[in-house]
Amino acid sequence: MTAQTAAAVPERRTSAGAPPTPVTQIDFARAGTVTPQMAAVAAAEGRDPEAIREAVAAGRIAIPANINHTALVPAGVGSTLDGVPLSTKVNVNLGISGDLADEAAEWQKVAVALELGADAIMDLSNSGKTRPFRTQLIAKSPAMVGTVPMYDALGYLEKALVAIEPRDFLDVVRAHAEDGVDFVTIHAGMNRRVIDSFKETGRLTGIVSRGGSLIFAWMEATGRENPFYEYYDEVLEILHEYDVCISLGDAMRPGSGYDGTDAAQVAELVEIGKLTQRAWDAGVQVMVEGPGHMALDEIAANMKLQKRLCHQAPFYVLGPLVCDIAPGYDHITAAIGGAVAASSGADFLCYVTPAEHLRLPDADDVREGLVATKIAAHAADIAKGVPAARERDNRMGDARRRVAWDEMFDLAIDPARARSIFESAPPATEGTCTMCGKMCAMKTVNDIMDGLAVQLGAE
Repeated sequence: MTAQTAAAVPERRTSAGAPPTPVTQIDFARAGTVTPQMAAVAAAEGRDPEAIREAVAAGRIAIPANINHTALVPAGVGSTLDGVPLSTKVNVNLGISGDLADEAAEWQKVAVALELGADAIMDLSNSGKTRPFRTQLIAKSPAMVGTVPMYDALGYLEKALVAIEPRDFLDVVRAHAEDGVDFVTIHAGMNRRVIDSFKETGRLTGIVSRGGSLIFAWMEATGRENPFYEYYDEVLEILHEYDVCISLGDAMRPGSGYDGTDAAQVAELVEIGKLTQRAWDAGVQVMVEGPGHMALDEIAANMKLQKRLCHQAPFYVLGPLVCDIAPGYDHITAAIGGAVAASSGADFLCYVTPAEHLRLPDADDVREGLVATKIAAHAADIAKGVPAARERDNRMGDARRRVAWDEMFDLAIDPARARSIFESAPPATEGTCTMCGKMCAMKTVNDIMDGLAVQLGAE
């Protein structure tokens, strides 16, 4: 049986006492098998497939790749055992909202995300029956797809929040796994110990995670433990069956700089570290989610703290947003924080758009947010020495020297925007732009180096 075939069936024992048939990427890696997904990641990153396999086996790299997501182009998140990071990945959030339930608009966002090369798309739909949109997205998307099953619980189960039973939540997780979702955010770390810490120490901005707030409300109304924590082993069984990577959600992520790295956030992170090891023991791949809002000078230490407490698991961060007073420009505050976070060890950046804190983003917001986050990710890749990260920049530098506009546009993160801005103001002197015109430094130096006379000021 090949790795490809084996990955398409649930775990089963071949005979009494025999080891189980591998299902997940981490199963195969521990069995010494380089899967097609690992080989694809190695090729994309320019790495040795065996180095990828070793890191997957150790949990240092996650390759979210549901066995039912047939359109997927696999991507790796994390770093190899020798500490060399993979390229920083970028996620786009979208999804149908109760206030703006426009599926056509969401498909426009999907198109922008795929055009600009998003590595992942999270469907955060939270209104009505979300399954048709989700299944179509999985069928079409070469990017990995993530969800937060808790968002879907009310619409999927058609129950009031307080009437939902713990195993009802597991049914929603199973539905997403069966559909082909590659990673799911599960807020399992916010248990009673964490809630007690949150209540005892207090916060300026409270719980800002949507999923976390819903679980907190359910826990307070029912007096019960977080169902995703209480039934964590059953959650892992479901995820293992379909090779869904668990993204351990940070329900206690700070929603303001004041709350950064506070007692509640750290208390949850301690619990997430324990849950990370339990997931690996169950053969489930892990990513850990992080802040949030945080002062610029606190980011590097927070990244190191997460890696230490969570055993070097891949780290997935939202921002962090480095100040709280820039609504309408939060894609910039997040890109600043994201560049520092990724250069300090974060592996995966969730984008933030100009609409953050204000409204559901539209397609233009998605474009601006994704481009800003891709800039942050690329800047971090250069800073942390990701192999070949500078190659594209070097090619851009050479194209600029030669004033090769079409090459410059092709190398740009957003080629269409670069071309549009250039063409909006045609220069009088061919081969230049209207910034310098005939005084273009590139043209002047090129002419001199080619032995041509420079006639500036003589006419």
